[in-house]
Amino acid sequence: MSEPLLNVVLVRPEIPQNTGSIARLTAAVRVRLHLVGPLGFSLADRYLRRAGLDYWPMVDLRTYVNAEAFFSAHPAGPFKLFSARAPHSYIQAQFAPGDFLLFGSETKGLGRTILSSGIGPAYRIPIFEPGVRSLNLSNAVSIVVYEALRQLGRLAS
Repeated sequence: MSEPLLNVVLVRPEIPQNTGSIARLTAAVRVRLHLVGPLGFSLADRYLRRAGLDYWPMVDLRTYVNAEAFFSAHPAGPFKLFSARAPHSYIQAQFAPGDFLLFGSETKGLGRTILSSGIGPAYRIPIFEPGVRSLNLSNAVSIVVYEALRQLGRLAS
């Protein structure tokens, strides 16, 4: 299979319904999905399958046992990190073909090790209500993926 326009990377996702929804999104827009373990569920989980419905055969999926395995397989990236605590808005990101868009787990995010590693810039989606800590993972991925597709000229059709 040819290299994807974009790569969505979920690091230690915990909620199968979120991952199923993201899988459905990646199938719909033809970007590759990377799941980096340990996962908080089984890939055979009925909630995961239900959220993705009958779209799973269309998902360009890669799995990795842990972050070390993922970064060994893709040492050069390019990586863009997304965190509720990042310094810059995702609107400031300049997306390019082949980008790896990294998102962390629902409860722990990407974690300090990855965020401070210097592998790429970190961005956030602005939240205006101080009482809301973060957005749902599948919503955040959707927002970022569609902005990347817009910048790459893929939304004209």
